[in-house]
This record gives sequence, structure tokens and C-alpha cells, in this order.
Amino acid sequence: MDLHLLLLLLFLVIIPFTPKPTIAPSPACQSSCGSVQIKYPFGTGCGCGSPRFQPYVTCTSGGNQLLLTTHTGSYPITSIDYKTSSLTIAPQDMSTCTSMHHSSNLGLDWSSPFQLGPSTFILISCTSPTSSLTLKSTPICDPSSVHLCDSLYTCPAVVSLGLPLFPPTNTCCVYAPANFNGKGELELDELKCDGYSSVVSLGDYPTDPSHWEYGVALKYVNDVLDNSVIDSKCNSCEMSDGICGYAPPSNSFVCVCKNGYNSTTDCYCNSLYGQNEEQFWSTASFPTGNIWFGFLAGLIFCFAV
Repeated sequence: MDLHLLLLLLFLVIIPFTPKPTIAPSPACQSSCGSVQIKYPFGTGCGCGSPRFQPYVTCTSGGNQLLLTTHTGSYPITSIDYKTSSLTIAPQDMSTCTSMHHSSNLGLDWSSPFQLGPSTFILISCTSPTSSLTLKSTPICDPSSVHLCDSLYTCPAVVSLGLPLFPPTNTCCVYAPANFNGKGELELDELKCDGYSSVVSLGDYPTDPSHWEYGVALKYVNDVLDNSVIDSKCNSCEMSDGICGYAPPSNSFVCVCKNGYNSTTDCYCNSLYGQNEEQFWSTASFPTGNIWFGFLAGLIFCFAV
């Protein structure tokens, strides 16, 4: 057989099966969702952030809304404070001065890493008098905060709940300190109230509810493993402009880099194509034993001819 033809055959057979790293068209994890900056332990989808948080916090498919999902619904996350390990959600049927609604129950999963933060719950359109409102024989309304009811009930939106303008405050209750029942819920039917408002801050206008900051403040808790990942790996990953994530099913740490690679360390190590031995390779990119066997058999046949 002609030598040049044999070399051409070798070239055509070997080149298509040269190992190449599998590169995603874009990073699977994003550093922001809408206006909210995303850092560990949060993530924008599966494989991003901490596996403890991923079932509860995700970014919508359009990438413009970060959501907390519990057994009672999905709630937009408006802000995250990583220094205080807290976040604020804005349930769509929570009442504010400009818009009041009949509200559904608000709840958190007991197995989740979230718990109620320091926001103030105001129960509205309740069966009067709220001074007799109790849970387990314990009064829940804070009489020293009734001025918040006075202020909130000056909002014209109260008529949406079937209340008159400037209704009596004995149908309002400042639930402090707020707590969820055994199902992990603020159960309004049990409390005999139609709706609730939640205030994160009164700001500079404590008597003007149109200027209050509304939302439900939550605290989140990192476990020992999350703290270990932050200290030992995640800080380095984020400093290299990577995003901390994990690789199912073992949930081992990965640093997701903008060039499409995942690394076990940081993104400084894989900035050059094919230079990092810790990059993740797809097993599909390697030739199988059958392909190599066929290739060798072809060579033997060519030399025999």
C-alpha cells in the first residue's frame, strides 16, 4: 500500500477522536439574578451555590427574579445581606399601604436553613377585639405597638378588605414577637384575620406608612460544611471571578468559571485551554476500546496488503 495513503488514513482516523474538554456555551451559574447579587451559599440553579440552599432558592428562567420556594408558595427575594446572613422576601399577597389583600398563609419548611428575622408583622382585618387574640392561651398582640395599627389604618387601601376608611384599630394586631405554628406557617384562619403586613423598617417616617419598607426578613444559617467550603475554597474561587457550586451526585465542590470550565480549585488554574489537569472532561470525548480496536485492525489490514 502507498505510504502517503497510509499516513492520510492515520490522520483521518485519529483526529476526530482527539480528546477535547467539554465546554459549556456559557457558565451554568450566574453572579446575579435581576438586581440581586448572588454569592455562596446561594445559587441561580442546580449545581450552583450550596446543595442545602438550592432546593429553596433559584433564579427564574428569564434570569430576572430570585425566588424562595417553600411548601406554601414561591416568594420574590428583594435583597440579601451576606454580612448579617439575612434576606428579605416580598410575598405578592402581603398588604402594604398602597395595596391591601386577603392573604394566604406564609410558611417556611422546617428542614430549610431559614427562620424568621426581625421584621414586624401586623395582622389586619381581624375579628374584634384583637386584644383577646391568643395562641395556646397566650396573648399575641403587642399593646405597646398599637400606634402602628393607627398609622397603617390611615391608608385608603383598607377598603379593599371590606373595612371602612379609618377603621377601629381593635381589628388590627401587631404580632410581636411573631412565630409560626407547628406546620411552620402564619395561619391566618387560625388567627381569624384576613391579611397581614410585614415591615422591615419604619425609616425616617415612623408615622407615615407610605414610606415604610415592607417585606419579610429571614435569617439563614450555614452549617459546618458550608462554613468550611467558604473558608477553604469558595473565597479563592470568588476572588478569581468564579462562582462556587457543586457537582451532583456527590455534591463535591466546583468553581464555575466564565470560560465554560469547572475547576476543583479556582478560575486562575484553567485560564489556558487544555492546561489544567483538574478540569472536568466528558467521558464521551475519549475514544472507546472498540474504536481503537477497529483502528488497529485497519492498520494491520493495510500493511498486509
